[in-house]
Amino acid sequence: MNKDTVIIIDFGKNLNQMVSRKVREANVYCEVMPYNASCDRILSKNPKGIILVGRSDSATTEKPPEFDPGVFGMGIPILGIGYGMKLMVTELGGKVEEESGGESGKVEIALETDNDLFSNINTETSCWLSNTFHVSVMPHGFKVLARSRNCAVAAIGNEEKKLYGVQFQPEILETQDGEDMLRNFLFRICECRADWKISSFIEESVEEIKRKVGDKRVLCALSGGVDSAVAAALVNKAVGKQLVCILVDHGLLRKNEADQVEEVFRKQFDVNFIRVNAQERFLSRLAGVTDPEQKRKIVGEEFIRVFEEEARKLGKIDFLVQGTIYPDVIESGVGSAEVIKSHHNVGGLPEHIEFSEIIEPLRELFKDEVRKVGLELGLPEQLVWRQPFPGPGLAVRVIGEITFEKLEILRDADQIFRDELEKAGLNKSINQYFAVLTGMRSVGVKRDRRTYDYTVALRAVTTRDFMTAEWAKIPYGVLERVSNRIVNEVNGVNRVVFDITSKPPATIEWE
Repeated sequence: MNKDTVIIIDFGKNLNQMVSRKVREANVYCEVMPYNASCDRILSKNPKGIILVGRSDSATTEKPPEFDPGVFGMGIPILGIGYGMKLMVTELGGKVEEESGGESGKVEIALETDNDLFSNINTETSCWLSNTFHVSVMPHGFKVLARSRNCAVAAIGNEEKKLYGVQFQPEILETQDGEDMLRNFLFRICECRADWKISSFIEESVEEIKRKVGDKRVLCALSGGVDSAVAAALVNKAVGKQLVCILVDHGLLRKNEADQVEEVFRKQFDVNFIRVNAQERFLSRLAGVTDPEQKRKIVGEEFIRVFEEEARKLGKIDFLVQGTIYPDVIESGVGSAEVIKSHHNVGGLPEHIEFSEIIEPLRELFKDEVRKVGLELGLPEQLVWRQPFPGPGLAVRVIGEITFEKLEILRDADQIFRDELEKAGLNKSINQYFAVLTGMRSVGVKRDRRTYDYTVALRAVTTRDFMTAEWAKIPYGVLERVSNRIVNEVNGVNRVVFDITSKPPATIEWE
């Protein structure tokens, strides 16, 4: 099926995911490309529209190297957001000047509504404005579409050429009518169809996997997380018995997790399932390592090596399946986004692997879309709603050096936290929660004796896309029960703290 596509061109600051999230929610398919994508590459996707994304401080007024200004002459509707508007103005003959001490934050904006971008929106609305520049000379054919008290040009438009720019961020919740503005661009200006649906994604993915794999064999990396399970189910639907699923029990999984995953896939799915006990191997490689990036690289490389060894035992296997999802790709700095952290199934892969190709069927999906795919494929709800789990497992939830003793402490503490949130009915309203074994030890008293034990940190967040997140406001009574149970039931812990930091500036994981 030929689906309508919108291309999002990324100028950095990792905002493209928030915009693409909104486009997907409108049931329009979109793809993110870096700012140096050629016009030919963009046109090869036959896009109905283009969105230029970047905060106003993403770059100077000079155009970035390798950006092709021919984008503006392709006859495709374009919406420039933040830096995208700045670039549109300067490339099309206008002029912008840097603004010092300009208006920023949530601001009341006056809209001209006799245009397609702001059609059926109130003339006065609240927007999140980043006023780091002002338009001093308008490009030919453009007119002002929005103003604020201190910003004379907050939005511009050339309706004949269907080129629009906004200085505020329509993709975030603080912009009151931002969703309607984006929908106007998609449906009124670009004339897109709302034809991006999970069911059609599954159908297309199955057909694509079938074409790619043919009669060859596929190896799937199963972990304790949702993403790899859904990827396995999707590939299984496409190629059936050509798929072999391998669960590497590397000693970095949560409590009883390897047993639970094995039970689900052996009893509920007709797949070839192999469980590899590699705990000593991984812990030996990780001994003495404290740097989180090095941990991720080591775990990623060992994963691949184990799969290669198992593949040799099975005969020729050409493809490796991984549960990479879109936030993994962006946070690993693929494209023009800044590197936040390497994911072992993206930036952490070794340079040389023995599989001819990697299959990542979920690479362009957000977490909630992955869950929808899982449910559509018939995966049990308890598996689909498992807590998100990083590829390197507990290696990045033990701060500092990893030992078997520390992992056991963390497993027990984490299980208590998850158990109490489930009992409190909070397990679905909180998007991710887990325990972290910090490297900090402190003095305490247990059973009338002095202790010098570890501090466990609890992390819980609410989020729509896992690109930004707010710390979860867990009732004090629940936190009290969790803390009491951990310090009383888990040996080696005498202190529990609760992380109240949002993302950004923090990431969801500690490492």
